[in-house]
Amino acid sequence: MLDETGFKRKRFADLFEEMEDKAKEAWGDKVNTGEKSPLGIILRLVAWFLAILHELAEKVYFSGFVNTAEGRSLDRLGPYVGATRVLDQYAVGTATLTGTPGYTQAEGFLIATEGDVQFETLEPAVFDAAGKATVPIEAMESGTSGNVAAGLITVIVNPNPDVTAVTNAAATSGGRAKQTDPEFRELFALSVAGGGSATGDSIRGSVLRVTGVRAAAVIENKTKDTDSAGRPPKSYQVYVLGGEDHDIAEAIFAVGSAGIESYGDTTVVLKDLSGNEQPVSFSRAEVVPIHIKAHVFKTAAYPADGDRQVVSALAQFIGGTDADGTVYAGLSMNDDVILMRLVSAIYKIAGVEDVSLELSQDGQTYTAGNIPIEVFQVAQTAADWIEVVTNDFSS
Repeated sequence: MLDETGFKRKRFADLFEEMEDKAKEAWGDKVNTGEKSPLGIILRLVAWFLAILHELAEKVYFSGFVNTAEGRSLDRLGPYVGATRVLDQYAVGTATLTGTPGYTQAEGFLIATEGDVQFETLEPAVFDAAGKATVPIEAMESGTSGNVAAGLITVIVNPNPDVTAVTNAAATSGGRAKQTDPEFRELFALSVAGGGSATGDSIRGSVLRVTGVRAAAVIENKTKDTDSAGRPPKSYQVYVLGGEDHDIAEAIFAVGSAGIESYGDTTVVLKDLSGNEQPVSFSRAEVVPIHIKAHVFKTAAYPADGDRQVVSALAQFIGGTDADGTVYAGLSMNDDVILMRLVSAIYKIAGVEDVSLELSQDGQTYTAGNIPIEVFQVAQTAADWIEVVTNDFSS
């Protein structure tokens, strides 16, 4: 049923009750609608399939709202604010091949880890006089499985006598799973102001839609004097975390006001539709590293991978790199790191009875207090910066 209060679907019991009442109205109160009577069976079958249709109608109704839409339906709401879900991404890196000096191995050469995480070379490998060639590589499968540590890529999948060994001097990165519905809803909310133009909110929304950007803030100087941070009169400064310089500059230029100066220590020169060069400036956000010591008191319900879940919960809440290489957006610019909110995130894990946390910005001096974040800063953490100590809880 759809009225001014919204949509409320009829369930099987509701539908059968209405159909039973209608049958009694038509054929008398003594009509047999029991479970084994012919009429009762027919009514229940019809009510069952009608209930399925009502459930479908409810899903169609709620697919039009960002807070209730799921999957593809949620994706289709993104264009209304210019937001696009981040899809599966493939891990990338470099590998050093050893082989016959002067030999050229064509691109697409397969290499792997001992755990059979496979990669392919993206460029031809030309071996130098020392028999070495370093080439870019990409994982064969998307997701975090391609984020492997340095030195783990050692297997040549298709043996070649001219290629004798392989290794990766640095870890591969960038692989991630498709952005989840909750993550996309957060991006949707952050981007909703980007539908307009020539305002601070619209510039921020435009920048947040750039691939790879995890946080952004806009500070305006509306006065006729240079402000304390050096921003010229009637200018604005955009602070950004992540993303490519050129993409960010284009996003700012697309919605920025004509004649108003963009300010920052990174400048990209773009051409407008008239062919004139237009400098666009912005600044990179100052990253505040958050090191954490988590003391968790657990019960028997605490899962075997509970420590990993604690690390992941903190990385997702604050923002930064999880143990599997996934990079989360987390807190926005100017969001303080509040100790009790971190505790709340950990309490969602089964078997956690009590938690105490200590935070640090340098990894040495820890305190059980909040960490304030300025408007041009953004808090970030990493799995390597989080230490989890567990103890059995005793009442």
